[in-house]
This record gives sequence, C-alpha cells and structure tokens, in this order.
Amino acid sequence: MKGPRWLLMLSFSLVAASTAVYLAHFLIFHDAHHILIYLIGDIGFVPLEVLLVTIIIHKLLERREKRSRLEKINMVIGVFFQEIGSELLRLLSRIETPDKKELEQLLSDIREWKEERFDQTLRTLAGIRFRIVCQPHDLEALRVFLAERKESLVRLLENPNLLEHENFTELLWALTHVVEELGARPDLENLNENDLAHLNGDVNRAYSILVREWVLYMEHLKRRYPYLFSFAMRTNPFDDVAAVEFS
Repeated sequence: MKGPRWLLMLSFSLVAASTAVYLAHFLIFHDAHHILIYLIGDIGFVPLEVLLVTIIIHKLLERREKRSRLEKINMVIGVFFQEIGSELLRLLSRIETPDKKELEQLLSDIREWKEERFDQTLRTLAGIRFRIVCQPHDLEALRVFLAERKESLVRLLENPNLLEHENFTELLWALTHVVEELGARPDLENLNENDLAHLNGDVNRAYSILVREWVLYMEHLKRRYPYLFSFAMRTNPFDDVAAVEFS
C-alpha cells in the first residue's frame, strides 16, 4: 500500500502547488481571463506532449536500446563460434550423411549471397531433416571435444544477454544435453542399437540448430564486419576448398 499512497500524495501535492500558483496570480493581477487562456492552452498541449514524449521519443529510445541489446547478443554468439561452434561444425561436417552434399552445395558460396538468399536458405534449412549417423568413434571424439568446452557452455548459459534469444539458448541447452548424455556412458564402443539411435537423435537436434544459427551469424558478419566475414568464409566448414591463406 505504501507505493500507491506515496503516488497519491505526490499527485495531490502537485495539484495543490499548481492551484496555489494560479490563485497567487489571480490575487496579484485579478485577471481570471488571462489565467483561463493559459490554463486551457496548457491542457490542450498535453495530448501533443504525450505523443512526443511518451510515444515518439520513447519508441526511438526503445529501438536504440534494442539495437544495443542485439549487438551485445551477437558479440556473445561470436564468442561461441570462436570457442566452440565453428570447430564443432567442422567436426560434424566430416561425418558422411545423406545430406552432406546438399548442405555443402547450399552453404559453400555464402560469400556472394544477398539478403534475400539468406532468408531463402533459412527456409530451406527448416525443411531439411538432418540425418547425421555418428559411429561410436565419432561420439567419442564429440565427447572429448564438448567435455573440454563444458565450462564455456555453462558460462554462455549464464549470460543474461541471451535470455531474449530463444533459438540460441535452445542450441546451448541441446549441446549441454549431448554433453550429459555422452558423459553418462562409460563405454561408447559397445552401445546397443536403440541407445546409438537415441544419441544420434540428440546430436542431430543440436546440429540442425547449430547450422541455422551459423547462417544467421554469417549474415550478421557480412552486414556489419566484412573483415570477420572474410575470415569466416576462408574457414567455411562446408567448403572443401576453403583456405585461410590468400592465393
């Protein structure tokens, strides 16, 4: 109750102060006509003031704050791909799958893409059923890789800037789940068929989100940081002929 009561008292005090000023004006100048002219004029300006301050200026500040938040989110996503994501894509893209050639053809020439091509590719990716089939030695390599980077995943999950990015947070949870599943099995070489299929399902879930987030991040780099985009293209995990050195 203290909050509403304090607000009520403040409102009453402001109205009383305004009334006292108008009353003092009347007692000094005895000109009610002049007071009414300015009073009505001030009241008439209130809707415009609300429009300017509450709507237009607030929206501009809100848009600027949103851009700032998105920039911070993209910085965090950049750290993820530098520490984990890019190398993980290279690790998984080496595994032979029915969709490997399709993905390579789809994602190898990003350097020349326009904005519409990014949108089109994201729609195409949404319709692809990822079918990585990891063998026990693939899962062991994946376990070692992710175990070494588990702390980085946890730190990213704790980052408050990612709370608004549901898809990327879903990727982190999917990868964390893969870490837990692989770490809970002492022997990956003797998995039964059902267990192997379950683990491959977890890997494919994470991989499908990872590829989509990588495409979105490449679009961001191409638009905002051409020099980082250039390096990303020279280390493109879906381009077999990509080379970091300039020829």
